[in-house]
Amino acid sequence: MNSMLTGGLAVLSAIATVISFWQFQKNGSFWIILGFVFLIITIALGAMFLTGRVNKTEDIHITE
Repeated sequence: MNSMLTGGLAVLSAIATVISFWQFQKNGSFWIILGFVFLIITIALGAMFLTGRVNKTEDIHITE
C-alpha cells in the first residue's frame, strides 16, 4: 500500500475515533465499541505509515 494512502487513512480513522468518542458521551455504549475499533485501526495504519518511511536500503553507521 502507498505510504501516503496509509497516512491519509490513519488520519481519517483518527477523526472517526474522535467522533465516536464524542457520540458516546451523548448516545450510548455502541459508540465506545466503535471508537475502540477505530482507535486500533488508527494505531495499525499509523505504524504502517511510519515504518514505510524508514529507509531500509542504506545502513546507518554511528560515525556518520
